Amino acid sequence: MTVRNLDLGFRPQSVAVVGASNREGAVGSVVLRNIIRGGFAGTIYPVNLKYDVIEGLRCYHRPSDLPAPPDLAIIMTPPSTVPGLIAELGAVGCKAAVVITAGVGATDGLRQAMLDAAKPHLMRIIGPNTIGLLSPHVALNASFAHLAPRPGKLGLISQSGAIVSSVIDWAAAEDVGFSQILSLGDMADVDVGDCLNWLAADPETSAILMYLESIPAPRKFMSAARAAARIKPVIAIKPGRHIEAAKAAMTHTGSLAGADNVVDAALHRAGVIRVKELEQLFYAAEITARFSPLRSGRVAVVTNGGGAGVLVVDELIDRKASIAELSPETMAHLDAALPATWSRSNPVDIIGDAPPERYTAAIAAVADDPGVDAILVMNCPTAVASPLAAADAVGRLAEAGRVNGKPLLACWLGAEVAEPARAILRRAGVATVNTPTAAAEGVSLLTRWSELRRQLERIPAATQGREPDKAAAARVLETAASEGRAILTEPEAKSVLAAYGIAVPQIVVATSPEDVERAAAGMLQTNGAVVVKMLSRTITHKSDLGGVALNLTTPIAAREAAEQITARVTTRYPEGLDGFAVQPMVKRPGAQELLIGLTTDASFGPIVVFGAGGTGVEVINDTATGLVPLDEVLAGDLIDATRISRLLAGFRDVQPADRVAIIGALTGLSQLAIDFPAIVAVDINPLLADATGAIALDARIQIDIGRAAGAPDHLVIRPYPTNWNTSIDASDGGYEVRPILPADALLYPDFLERVTQEDLRRRFLVPTNSISSEMLVRLSQLDYDREMAFVALNPQSGKLAAIARISADPDHETAEFGILVRSDLQGNGLGRGLMRHLIAYARADGLHRIRGTVLRENTAMLQMAAALGFTQAAATGAADLVQVELDLRKHM
Repeated sequence: MTVRNLDLGFRPQSVAVVGASNREGAVGSVVLRNIIRGGFAGTIYPVNLKYDVIEGLRCYHRPSDLPAPPDLAIIMTPPSTVPGLIAELGAVGCKAAVVITAGVGATDGLRQAMLDAAKPHLMRIIGPNTIGLLSPHVALNASFAHLAPRPGKLGLISQSGAIVSSVIDWAAAEDVGFSQILSLGDMADVDVGDCLNWLAADPETSAILMYLESIPAPRKFMSAARAAARIKPVIAIKPGRHIEAAKAAMTHTGSLAGADNVVDAALHRAGVIRVKELEQLFYAAEITARFSPLRSGRVAVVTNGGGAGVLVVDELIDRKASIAELSPETMAHLDAALPATWSRSNPVDIIGDAPPERYTAAIAAVADDPGVDAILVMNCPTAVASPLAAADAVGRLAEAGRVNGKPLLACWLGAEVAEPARAILRRAGVATVNTPTAAAEGVSLLTRWSELRRQLERIPAATQGREPDKAAAARVLETAASEGRAILTEPEAKSVLAAYGIAVPQIVVATSPEDVERAAAGMLQTNGAVVVKMLSRTITHKSDLGGVALNLTTPIAAREAAEQITARVTTRYPEGLDGFAVQPMVKRPGAQELLIGLTTDASFGPIVVFGAGGTGVEVINDTATGLVPLDEVLAGDLIDATRISRLLAGFRDVQPADRVAIIGALTGLSQLAIDFPAIVAVDINPLLADATGAIALDARIQIDIGRAAGAPDHLVIRPYPTNWNTSIDASDGGYEVRPILPADALLYPDFLERVTQEDLRRRFLVPTNSISSEMLVRLSQLDYDREMAFVALNPQSGKLAAIARISADPDHETAEFGILVRSDLQGNGLGRGLMRHLIAYARADGLHRIRGTVLRENTAMLQMAAALGFTQAAATGAADLVQVELDLRKHM
């Protein structure tokens, strides 16, 4: 994950146009004219062997002829020329290039040759096969789009150039502006994750829109999306919800689209608002740019048409919004302002002849109601009242601040008369939508956004509940792997699940029908019936062979069942039967049959599935999907996303099922996936759940015998690293040290009050009096993948005493470090102890070196760095700065 040199590429002051042309209709001609006519104030360098002058500008024959390094190069030349041009541009000091050229492919080696040419110069490549780059805040339209967007606050990332031009066209009609438009094409280098990270930090961007056909580097994407969504809305449209569309997307981008339910779970977990249609993307951009998230969605509807009000109520309820119950005081205000025939309920139907004054009175009344979170005002055109006058009145009301800061959405139905009215509303800053469906979607977006933001505050711990018996599970997996078996036997699978806290029935393994009889005799003393199942290391589908016998009530019946199983199985598989599994017949009237499972997605790694189980699981199709790791809250969300959750909550005389036990099974399965990357699939069906608990009656586990257990690098979201908690003894006492948590943002204000401005300047290298709330969020909410921070806390007061952090480069070789100790606690050894812990983590994480930039006057920091083995060198181009670096491979 890197934004290295993207500032120069995205907001350049000079541009080389390689392949610029005078030929009418040529891409090189269109792009150059767009740059010139767009008003770009920086330096423009046309480059083409054939010309000396283009569009009145001197044309250079080769990049090596340029008088100065361009910040950005736009390349529109034949594919075979691209690698050489990249090498030339890099040699003259260019740090970023947009490759519009298509056909720079992976199969012919051109793509890799291009990347190899860029690497020595740390040059960033956007594309190839892109429409170009548009940066409205520097008036740069370096693309072949038909319009230049106006400056604004929306950032757009798109894998499709056609979508870029369509969005630009819509924005022009809606008077919407952009901070940046990034057409990524084939994403040879710069990808969605890089752009998300850059736009998240861009002060000119208030919301981020994405059109995604594929998600390359999912772990990188999730890290960037989660970081961005914590501080501004991120809205995505991701086609490929159906198999045919996914195939079309793969043909277009050359990348796997991924199973849609998994993609949906990933976007939800990342805090990204997903929409299904381009129109929804536009509305979402406008609404999130204007309003803050809503914790609840109690809506007041003001309309001059009762039918329109009824339509929108249905749409709101479908999206889990609610119709606000108006207070008696509000009803009294409405009675005084409206004719006697008004609806006397919400929706507030102010009647078809409503003049502007009736609109303003009704809106002001519901806006004052504390039980109203958002207001939707609607207009149906009539011959007895002017839609334009009504729009003007609503606009003036909003401009005057008469809605108490509550979201106000306007829906003027129709077209010929409605469109001029919408223009009036937009000029007044009122969000407008065209249909009741879009209006309801707008309110729903604000509540979904709030829920996603709250969800991002949670970081799952690596272990939930009791400690699993990892060693016991490992022994079973190692035995199967040593025998070359990818599928565990049922007793093996259940023993692994039991090691992770998932309840299973007692199992006795028997080698002969006589052993089955003896085992059944023992079980029947405490159980009414037993089950006998075939046991095989090579045959996995027992029922297909008649390998399961249920509800056996005598030892003799159990033995006879084993004999019959032997006859059926050995007829088809003479060497396939290894014995029998005998277990109690679990009978729980009223219990629900559930499915919980684990599968491995090619892009997003281990995925937990929960839903209705039993033999009809495919027909019922009631499941929800979640990414590992899961905590208790996320597991609960997974349950609540299914229809069967309503049965689990209890009904009529059936008591609620033990939700804690079900959640424990889900988090246990999640932890199993974390601990053992070799486990690629788990199927527990049924998990029988009722008020007494949840028990796995049948289980199947598949492993990849060539994959070893290890650190959770197979996860797209790293779990909270609890194993890095420690303590530090300082001269003034002990301190507890642990990885930072999102809630630690609350500790910063008190901490910063005890840090002098001089120490803040030494830490951040520039004078500063405070740290913004957005920056505090970014400092305290990490993904534990590319970044890590440790906090030192006073064990008595819980107050923050010091913090140290590292941020790794995209190759995960070098990391920048920073440390800040409270000013009144410096000199007691806390900083040195915290740095040692940070170094130990960096080494364990596989980093090669850590480095930092220190003010030359900061002698205390330089002395500590020297004592810890850091080398020191003058920072390039800054006499007052020193670069310190520790080679982690040498200092073991």
